Amino acid sequence: MNEVVLILDFGGPYKELVARMVRSANVFAEILPGDTPLEEILKIDPIGIILTGGKKIDAAKCNPDLFKTGRPFLIASNENCVAENTFHPESVQTKDGQLFMRNFLYDTCGATGQYKLKNYTDSQIQKIRQTVGDQRVLLALSGGVDSSVCAAILAKAIPDRLTCIFVDHGFMRHNEGDEIEEIFSNRNLNFIRVNAAERFLKKLKGVTDPEQKRKIIGEEFIRVFEEEAKKLGKIPFLAQGTIYPDIVESGVYGTMVKSHHNVGGLPENLDFDHLIEPLSMLFKNEVREIGRRHLKLPANLVQRQPFPGPGLAVRVMGEVTREKLEILRMADFIFREEIEKVTARPSQYFAVLTDTFSVGIKGETRTYDRVVALRAVKTDDFMTCSAFRVPHQTLERAASRITSEVPLVSRVVYDVTSKPPGTIEWL
Repeated sequence: MNEVVLILDFGGPYKELVARMVRSANVFAEILPGDTPLEEILKIDPIGIILTGGKKIDAAKCNPDLFKTGRPFLIASNENCVAENTFHPESVQTKDGQLFMRNFLYDTCGATGQYKLKNYTDSQIQKIRQTVGDQRVLLALSGGVDSSVCAAILAKAIPDRLTCIFVDHGFMRHNEGDEIEEIFSNRNLNFIRVNAAERFLKKLKGVTDPEQKRKIIGEEFIRVFEEEAKKLGKIPFLAQGTIYPDIVESGVYGTMVKSHHNVGGLPENLDFDHLIEPLSMLFKNEVREIGRRHLKLPANLVQRQPFPGPGLAVRVMGEVTREKLEILRMADFIFREEIEKVTARPSQYFAVLTDTFSVGIKGETRTYDRVVALRAVKTDDFMTCSAFRVPHQTLERAASRITSEVPLVSRVVYDVTSKPPGTIEWL
C-alpha cells in the first residue's frame, strides 16, 4: 500500500464517507486531523490530499506550506488556504460523484489501484505470524462482525494458538449464543463459552437508567474476562476487533465523537505484553467483505446487522428481568423472521420492550399487558437514517404473531422516527 491519499479533517461528518469512497476505487485513504504537522504528512508521502470539513472549515488550522508540497488537492481555495465548498462527491445524491472522484484519483493523482482487500488480508496474516511467533493470543469474542472476522483471520494465521473467550451475558438474541459456539467450535482455535447470565442479571437488579446499564455491563464483562484469562496462564498477546471508525470517532486522529471500548490501549490490570488489532485500518464494509470473500465465514454472521454491546439489556426499558428478556427475545425473533421474508430489507430492524402497558383482549378475557415497539431503518452510514417503509401486510403479520405467540404482550406499535431528531436505538 505505497499509494496513499490523505484526508485532512477540518471538522464535519464527511471524512469517513470520503475515505470509503476513495478505498472503493482501490486507493488506500488515511484520515488525519487538519492541523497535522507538515513533517508527518511528508513522511506519509501521499499521492493526493483531500480537505474535508463542515459548513465552515477552520482555515486557521491549515498550514499554507501544505500547498507548496506539489501534491494535488481536492476542494476550493482562497487567501486563507481553505474555503467552503458545497460540492460533495461522496454523497449518494451527487450526480457522477464516483466518476469525479475516480478522475481525481487516477487522472490527477496518478493512482494505479494498488489497494486490494485480498492483499491486505494476506499482509495481515504474515504480520501476525511474524509478530506472534510461537506464542499464544487471547481474544474476547462477542460474536459481532468485527470480533468474528478478527478471530477468523487470527485462526488462519496462527492455527491452534488462538484462544477465544465468549462471555455470554444472557442478553443475546434468540439462539445467537448457540450459533456463535457452533461456528467457532469448528475452527482451528480454542473456544471458551462462559455462561454468565445470572451474574449479569444480579448486577442489573433495580437499575433502570440505560447509561448505568451500559457501564455495569461493560465493567462486569471485563471482570468475567479477567477471571477466565487468569485460568489460562501467561498469554503475551491480546487481540481486539478494533476497526478504523472506532479509532477515528474516539478522537485518536481528531475530535472525539464517542468513546469505544476497543480504543485506549491495554487494560491496566490485565497481564498482556502486546496488543494485536488486524482490522484497525478497515471500515465495516471492508471487514464484511474480508469475512465473506477471503475467510469464508457464514453469510448470516458476516451480514449480521449492528447489535449493541450490552445487547437486549438496552432494548428493555426499565429494569432488566429474565421475564422481560424472554418477552423481548421472542418478539424480536418474530419481527426479524417476518422482515426476512421481504425482498427489500432495511439496514437494521429490531423490537423494543417498552415500559408501557395497554388494555387488550385475548379470547374473551380483558388483559392489561405490555407494549412492544418495532423499529426498522434505512441508512448508508448509520450517522443518519430514515424509517423504513415496511409493507403493511408484513407489519400486520408480525403484530398478529407477537400478540398471539408471546405471553404478556397486548399491543404492537411501529416507530417511524428518523435520525435526527431520534436515534436508531431507543436507549
